[in-house]
Amino acid sequence: MKNCNQTLKKCLVYNDYKKSKKYITKNMAKDSRKQEALEYHAKGRPGKIEVVPSKDAKTQRDLSLAYSPGVAEPCKEIAETPDDVYKYTAKGNLVGVITNGSAVLGLGNIGPAASKPVMEGKGVLFKIFADIDVFDIEINESDPDKFVQIVKALEPTFGGINLEDIKAPECFYIEQQLKAQCNIPVMHDDQHGTAIISSAALLNALEIQKKKIDKVRFVVNGAGAAAMACIRLYESLGAKPANFILFDKDGILHKGRTDIETFKQKFCVDAKYKDYNLSKAMKDADVFLGLSIGNVVTVDMIKSMARNPIVFAMANPDPEITYDLAMTARKDLIMATGRSDFPNQVNNVLGFPYIFRGALDVRAKQINEAMKLAAVKALAELAKTPVPDIVNLAYNEKTISFGPTYIIPKPFDPRLLATLAPAVAKAAMESGVARININDWDEYTIELNKRLGLDNQLSRILSNKARSNPKRIVFADAENAKILKTAQLVMEEGIGFPILLGNEKRIQELADENSVDIDDMPIIDPQDDEHEEMRKQFAELFFAKRKRRGVNQYEAYKIMRDRNHFGCMMVETGEADCMISGLSKNYPETIRPALQIIGTDVGVKKIAGMYLLFTKRGPIFLADTTVNFTPTAEELAEITLLVAKEVKQFNIVPKVAMLSYSNFGSSNAPEAILVRQAREIVKQKSPNLICDGEMQGILAFNKEILKENYPFTELVNGDANVLIFPNLAAGNIAHNLLQEIGGADSIGPIVLGLKKPVHVLQLGSSIRAIYNMVVIAVVDAQAKSKASVHEVIKKSKWWKRKPKANS
Repeated sequence: MKNCNQTLKKCLVYNDYKKSKKYITKNMAKDSRKQEALEYHAKGRPGKIEVVPSKDAKTQRDLSLAYSPGVAEPCKEIAETPDDVYKYTAKGNLVGVITNGSAVLGLGNIGPAASKPVMEGKGVLFKIFADIDVFDIEINESDPDKFVQIVKALEPTFGGINLEDIKAPECFYIEQQLKAQCNIPVMHDDQHGTAIISSAALLNALEIQKKKIDKVRFVVNGAGAAAMACIRLYESLGAKPANFILFDKDGILHKGRTDIETFKQKFCVDAKYKDYNLSKAMKDADVFLGLSIGNVVTVDMIKSMARNPIVFAMANPDPEITYDLAMTARKDLIMATGRSDFPNQVNNVLGFPYIFRGALDVRAKQINEAMKLAAVKALAELAKTPVPDIVNLAYNEKTISFGPTYIIPKPFDPRLLATLAPAVAKAAMESGVARININDWDEYTIELNKRLGLDNQLSRILSNKARSNPKRIVFADAENAKILKTAQLVMEEGIGFPILLGNEKRIQELADENSVDIDDMPIIDPQDDEHEEMRKQFAELFFAKRKRRGVNQYEAYKIMRDRNHFGCMMVETGEADCMISGLSKNYPETIRPALQIIGTDVGVKKIAGMYLLFTKRGPIFLADTTVNFTPTAEELAEITLLVAKEVKQFNIVPKVAMLSYSNFGSSNAPEAILVRQAREIVKQKSPNLICDGEMQGILAFNKEILKENYPFTELVNGDANVLIFPNLAAGNIAHNLLQEIGGADSIGPIVLGLKKPVHVLQLGSSIRAIYNMVVIAVVDAQAKSKASVHEVIKKSKWWKRKPKANS
């Protein structure tokens, strides 16, 4: 048994949890992540994208309209009026992500077929961040002119073209030719995405450092596609070519070199500087831009820079100098990297989805300099505005604000779409490349927010929050391959420390059979005599709680051999922060120990079960789905208030629809009256909570019916995000139908009302579903205790016990 594993000992030695988390990730993640990535791409329907019809195609008549003979009508209209292609086809929301696979990530020239997973991934980002549909096209052609001909021939299909992973210098020529020949937006994101995001960061960094862009001296390490795009955009913002010093793999770019492309020559320094190395060039420089290889900048180079320097070390995965090392060199430094684990991440996802969204929405003929500059300025300005609570929540910050560690918005900021897309669209209109105009900008903003829902990023936000302060998670069903794989994922993602309950030999065999690394996870067998002392302590506590409720002393001791009781007692006594169980026992048998040992929160009489569904409308919360069979009006009101409290934990404003088969008093049957009375109790206890009912399910989401028939309702916009069901049968059936038939992804059941988090898994839960429940459990545990896991471990007797000799 690994009572105190080596990783946790390192946590105590370093007195720095973040170091231990990086140690865990670095040593465990590589092999398992490879396998997980392969399984992710191969499972079910291979790949990451599919084509889904946007119109009904169920009946013979539907098919006759979708194809022959009805399809001939839009064909004729388009032939007569070519711009009608945007009216009758998907062209206006369709982008081609096109490559020849000649410069894929850090893998190099791996060819078009091998690049396809990356292009599909790019399509996923377009969809989830800007609701843009994508066809990925991998072209087996290395000749630039032929490549241009092929892509040009595809122009009728797309509203825009995103060029991806094409090596330099061919990428410059290809983009230049396609922009000249095509009448739709064409952008090579590897160049311009990085340029736009880093330009926004640069403007804000210069403002903070009180420097002028036309006065500062730049040192640029790397002269490839991304670096040159950055330099040229900086020039558009006011930087002077004479103030740049560039290095490529062959050294400094100077006027004596004969291998310099024409468009780079104006950035070449005088030949007298030909012997300069990076160290000499950095002396008294104001800005360093790195788009090359890692670890080429030293502390001394940073120290030699001018006062209030700016360093953008954007090589991936290892920057030119690490953030921590650079910041120890200079206190007056502002630094950005391409990494998400440091402040000021220059991430292309801050740009390309929204730039194309704005370009598509005005049917722009191209993405020109004015549109790129508009995106730069909008992004820079957004960083100066107050940050929404949901972003603070995602990054576990009380108040993120403009300053040296926040010069560009976070990728999870829900305002990006409604900020950048209008800026780009306006610039297209003003610069004369838009085919259509947007007249009502307020309405356009509303439409943008409706595309995805402002809370659509909740899943990613919750994972980030869990990572910010990981907790100790007891897995009561550790003799299960799914649980072990989830536990490994939990460690790799850095959201918690798993504790495995069960027979150590069986768990180790399962781990070996499934290639799961559990070396850094404590394994505890409640039936093992080694834990006699702990069982006795737990039994005494349990007996004290239950001695007048039908439990004698012998039964209290015996029951502590059960993993669910033992795990709950670990949570209750502070030896763990939360528990996940339920794969090996039914719901009542799993939840009963939690009620008996941990008990309900202050003021809570009844616990409840809630599911979180991720839908196209955004997150929807359903309750009660697992606990209370036929609640009274008072109990239904308490369930509603419990759910509302939990929803607020996610920084979402709860909008509650209390459901029935009747609408606002249309029936006086007992079931309808009960829901009506429950709503009245809710409003008495929480007058400001948006809550209405009783109402049929359709009314919760149909604003037309509500406005026409029930204009008085608090949910007149049909935007409910919490559904309260009159009984367990209705709630459970609705959830299962929505999940299976509606295809909604869900997290749950989330148990509400316990003093400490214990969550019960659904029968047949997938690894993903289990992981999502762990995230919820960790976030709940964070709300219950602000202490860091390191502080808890340091105080805990259990984690200070010495490991066995063979561990």
